[in-house]
Amino acid sequence: MKSDMKESGEASFTLNGKTVDLPVFKGVHGPDVVDIRKFYKETSAFTFDPGFTSTASCESKITFIDGDEGVLLYRGYPIEQLAEHSDFLEVAYLLLNGELPDRAEAERFDQSITLHTMVHEQLKNFYGGFRRDAHPMAIMVGVVGALSAFYHDSTDINDPKQRQIAIHRMIAKMPTIAAMAYKYSIGQAFVFPRNDLDYTSNFMRMCFAVQAEEYECNEVLCDALDKIFILHMDHEQNASTSTVRLAGSSGANPFACIAAGIASLWGPAHGGANEAALNMLEEIGTADRIPEFIARAKDKDDPFRLMGFGHRVYKNYDPRAKVMRKACHDVLDALGVREEPLLQVAMELEKIALEDEYFVSKKLYPNIDFYSGITLRALGFPTDMFTVLFALARTVGWIAQWREMIEDPNQKIGRPRQIYTGPSERDYVPINKRA
Repeated sequence: MKSDMKESGEASFTLNGKTVDLPVFKGVHGPDVVDIRKFYKETSAFTFDPGFTSTASCESKITFIDGDEGVLLYRGYPIEQLAEHSDFLEVAYLLLNGELPDRAEAERFDQSITLHTMVHEQLKNFYGGFRRDAHPMAIMVGVVGALSAFYHDSTDINDPKQRQIAIHRMIAKMPTIAAMAYKYSIGQAFVFPRNDLDYTSNFMRMCFAVQAEEYECNEVLCDALDKIFILHMDHEQNASTSTVRLAGSSGANPFACIAAGIASLWGPAHGGANEAALNMLEEIGTADRIPEFIARAKDKDDPFRLMGFGHRVYKNYDPRAKVMRKACHDVLDALGVREEPLLQVAMELEKIALEDEYFVSKKLYPNIDFYSGITLRALGFPTDMFTVLFALARTVGWIAQWREMIEDPNQKIGRPRQIYTGPSERDYVPINKRA
């Protein structure tokens, strides 16, 4: 990957009487970046940045976020435009290749993904090793990590052709693997993919069809799920994406790297947020109890927090939430389920949060997790599948980021530093002489 960073100046830093000059780079969007690669060599000191919230770990051309302005761009395209006008595989092609495909490119890409949707026959036996009540994310971590044991011909990361095959396999097989995890958890027979269906409709069928009956995907529902997938595809260097890059920096095969990303995504502070939002709605129970929980949310001494409101990155309205709100209401109207108590709670809570001065002043707007959780619940997915669907969509971003890292000449194995605050050097004392 050719670097497009442009030097825009210089920063001087003085430590212990010694001054060092550090180059400053500017990207296409976003803040300037001080290049500290030679900082340790010049000063014998490290920088301290827990969570790496002020550190750029890589150069990337894939995704850009402006949290203050509420902007999310995939390869320069606003997320709202892609979700409105595109579909999952077209956006996947964009993230992987940098440009939207022409008709011939789109057809070749769609065909390649479709031809890889089946999984190795022996992989079915792998599911039988899990308990029936295993969390679907636990199954996903295990099965995806095991793919390298089934597809030896696409694990050489130094071979561009093998990288390409692995990328297509991963995107193609993830819906099949996820649907099998769901079917296994509810004790139903696996439903295999159908090559005449589009990506999202195929996934819905594999989840909800049964062998005794034919299944037709409702267009509104499939469109909403497709939007959820697009909106969750990538989100800059978040915890799971950074995990994939860090694992990949060691030369690990792509299947292992994606499994590591899934494990990171499983955390409730990351991919489990929409599940947490649904659990909160269930805790509230009925619309008449909302004022009680609103009061608790405003009380600084109460540990209760409204899940699905506000965002760590977006200090303005989450641009994905705008798209998701419309899709959510379309699904509720199509299914006629607005009278369900849980969804009544959600809609009333949304209304209050958008009008209440406390929430508006603090910019605690409903985020994508709030709307996607409601939508997925209405589509029929249990809450423990929410993060699995997130992983399915985010696989595209992970694999695009992984390939970008592999092809980056500046890439090095990840090795964060630390401040050591343990005991100073001391001598070993035999056990019979210890006090």
